[in-house]
Amino acid sequence: MADTSFSTRLLTWWDRHGRKNLPWQNERTPYRVWVAEIMLQQTQVKTVIPYFERFTARFPDMNTLADASVDEVLALWSGLGYYARARNLLRTAKICAEQHTGELPLTPEALLALPGIGESTANAIWSQANNHPAVVLDGNVQRVFARHDAIAGWPGKSSVRRKLWSAAEQVLPESRGADYTQAVMDLGATLCTRKNPVCDQCPVNSDCSSFRTGTVEQLPTPRPRLKITAHSFHVLILIDDQGRVLLERRPPTGIWGGLWSLPEHHNRQALEQRLGVEHDDMQSLPSLRHQLTHMKMTIHPHIGPAKPLATGVECNQDQRWFGPQDWSKIGLPKPIRQLLESHLAGDTTMSIRK
Repeated sequence: MADTSFSTRLLTWWDRHGRKNLPWQNERTPYRVWVAEIMLQQTQVKTVIPYFERFTARFPDMNTLADASVDEVLALWSGLGYYARARNLLRTAKICAEQHTGELPLTPEALLALPGIGESTANAIWSQANNHPAVVLDGNVQRVFARHDAIAGWPGKSSVRRKLWSAAEQVLPESRGADYTQAVMDLGATLCTRKNPVCDQCPVNSDCSSFRTGTVEQLPTPRPRLKITAHSFHVLILIDDQGRVLLERRPPTGIWGGLWSLPEHHNRQALEQRLGVEHDDMQSLPSLRHQLTHMKMTIHPHIGPAKPLATGVECNQDQRWFGPQDWSKIGLPKPIRQLLESHLAGDTTMSIRK
């Protein structure tokens, strides 16, 4: 009798229709799988691919990454968001270089002890790098099992997550761990999608509880509505006589943690006083709006010459002057990069009021 288990049907489908040319699948080393899995946290594959290719071209192995500066790492991460992931990559690389001879440790338990690696991510890395079956539970996989086993409740809740973990554990195959891990993630990404799922093509629809009961669109239970806060602040684009712009490194935690950004404050006058510039020397630019998951930003930029600051104030370690040729070498928040490129664009005098 043919094996009709969940995993067999899923792997048969994946052999025919699954994604097999993702950059981390070709030369599937533990290092490359780890970088990919961290980038894929809360980020879609199509967004990750160009970042992954640039990152691994610059840092092809653990020791190369461990020797990098945080600015180099954040520069290649700039625009991908959730910057703690990049800082954790660097921290992990340094730990592995010092304690694991430049390699990732070989068990999920050891991986779990590293910065930025949770239980599901540890299993995903271990499974794909070593071809062992293991439970993974990223957003796509959560959706698959919430629907297949009709598990209600927001997956971010610990009690619901335990049910999903148990459901995923019960259908693990005995072999082909790497392929199965990719297959179950592919199923959620390509057929069992959040909107307009293609249930008639699903290889496991015959025993999918929500498909039988017509409740596919209701599962998984949505996340409780986030409270969106509004944040309005002023930034100064100060340009010195060499055409450089003053940037300040943000604190290591919080929004845009560790990135370089323009000096900011919610009060324009206080900001100008702190940096020793004259109000009348600054030209206001159109406001810029930027949306984060939990915050709506309104950025009010002002641009002007920085002669008082450049000649009278010495920068501290978290302040530095950067020319346009430097912007690609440091981590910059996406809206700040847009401001600089839009209003300076290689000519650092063109936007300043004469």
